[in-house]
Amino acid sequence: MKNVFIVAAVIVFSFCSTAYAQVGNAAPSGSASYDATTAQPIQLTLADALQRGLKHNLALLLGDQQSRAADAQRRLAESRLQPNVTGAVSESVEQVNLAALGLSPSSFPGIPSIVGPFSVFDGRARLSQSLFDWSSIETVQAARLDQRSAKLSYEDAREQVVQVVTSLYLQAAAGKSRVDTSEAQLETAKSLYTQAVSLRNSGVAAGIDVLRAQVQMQTQQQRVLSATNDLEKEKIALARAIGLPGDQQFLVADPISYSDMDRPNFRDAFNSALNNRADYRQAKAAVAAAQAGKRAAQAQRLPTIHFDADYGTLGNRPGSSHGTFTTAASLQVPIFDGGRIRAETEQSDALLRQREGLLTNLSSRIEEEIRVALLDLNNAAAQVQVAQSSVELAAQQLKQAQDRFRSGVANTIEVVQAQETVASANESYIGSVFAYNLAKTSLARATGVAEKDLASWLRAGR
Repeated sequence: MKNVFIVAAVIVFSFCSTAYAQVGNAAPSGSASYDATTAQPIQLTLADALQRGLKHNLALLLGDQQSRAADAQRRLAESRLQPNVTGAVSESVEQVNLAALGLSPSSFPGIPSIVGPFSVFDGRARLSQSLFDWSSIETVQAARLDQRSAKLSYEDAREQVVQVVTSLYLQAAAGKSRVDTSEAQLETAKSLYTQAVSLRNSGVAAGIDVLRAQVQMQTQQQRVLSATNDLEKEKIALARAIGLPGDQQFLVADPISYSDMDRPNFRDAFNSALNNRADYRQAKAAVAAAQAGKRAAQAQRLPTIHFDADYGTLGNRPGSSHGTFTTAASLQVPIFDGGRIRAETEQSDALLRQREGLLTNLSSRIEEEIRVALLDLNNAAAQVQVAQSSVELAAQQLKQAQDRFRSGVANTIEVVQAQETVASANESYIGSVFAYNLAKTSLARATGVAEKDLASWLRAGR
């Protein structure tokens, strides 16, 4: 029964670990604890956001408890190979009717039919020790590998948290840039409207120019409102991921920035991922644990050797007792188990095949993630270069249109079109920079260096 329990426990724990891994993928967007609200708004930097996320995020709190459960499972498996010592003290008073046991006085002259009352005192320590049980040894190895797998799963959860928090922060920073740009464009639209009114009063511009300028100004006001609303929603998502209360006011302190980086080739990035990614190492540890679990199931066919001993004092009273002991060694050989060992072996083999398939699939997925991240990085870098040039050209176009309108050689149509070009160019630049930094984040996660290197990759542009 002991071996059945051990193998079953390893298999159940293995399935629980797999279930946790599936749930954990969705966890980094939420928090399980929150900081206290402060009256003053917080200047939230990316480093501060990451620190808070790694402290409060739900995925890490779940992962920590999973590691504790795996450690307890390992200690439980190891305890079955350790000596088991118990102590007991008992004292009893008895009176026996020998006639009821078939010992009548007529059969044994001189012996009374009622014996006692008499007392028996027994103080004893008992030792039980497994001398050889290969199935339990393999079970301990499987439990240790499952514990390592759980710890690596926790490390992978940290990588996921860094990726999610960084992505949310970049999104909020991009939203703040959109608000700032929209507000600057609103000021430009207000200046155009004021200028159009002045020129109309001077008889230089027509009334239609004033209407166009007013419409453009109101359009920019709507853009400011929309961008501000989007930013607030992005900040809510960020706050939830890092454990900030919903009513805590904070400002995104680090502006979105662009800095090119040395892009690794695919082979170097893939090798880095296999060495650094905790989820890949966790999957390998899970395969090794399943292999040990299968060996543990198969080893139940081997003989086991067990040792039992006890020592204590036995007598009528504690003061009149005498030391007694018993030692025994037993060899148990399984002969027929009704197919139980075969069934457990097949069950362990099925788990092993599942984990091997997951490991192979994970390797393929890592390759895909790296290729996609590198493609996105190259594409976003090219888009940033084009967007930078577009912003400069749009600014020159707007300035020339304003000068022409001020000189009376053009109407507000040309200025409004130039303003729309500036707005489009700025949006393209913000979007391309965000996409570039997001590609950096994806590449760091794909290669397993998000927690170690991502912050420095993003700070390079500041």
